[in-house]
Amino acid sequence: QIRFILLQNRQGKTRLAKYYVPLEDSEKHKVEYEVHRLVVNRDPKFTNFVEFRTHKVIYRRYAGLFFSICVDITGNELAYLECIHLFVEILDHFFSNVCELDLVFNFHKLYLILDEFILAGELQETSKRAIIERMGELEKLE
Repeated sequence: QIRFILLQNRQGKTRLAKYYVPLEDSEKHKVEYEVHRLVVNRDPKFTNFVEFRTHKVIYRRYAGLFFSICVDITGNELAYLECIHLFVEILDHFFSNVCELDLVFNFHKLYLILDEFILAGELQETSKRAIIERMGELEKLE
């Protein structure tokens, strides 16, 4: 199960935070700070999987953004790494070459895409085409 998803820039500013387990606000800020410190200073030649408390964080850096997913220790790292890549591909298609400003000014669409993709901490839809079609339908409703 996915515990949380974070999108952070190199400076540690959180651009997306979705928690699937209940945490206090102070604990959320502490987690975001710890995860950022963990992934930003990590040497690129190391794996994209790192133990975090009693769980593990799978992360990937795209341009200046770090996409991090915290999962149970028994989770399949490669599946979640592929999940991050698919999420980035969907964002790239939806925003036509996505950048950090797209995420800042269209955060509501970002969360909508994430909710189509992951529901209640579980991967819901893995078809890029299905998610893009669904987002197109939602765009027509606006």
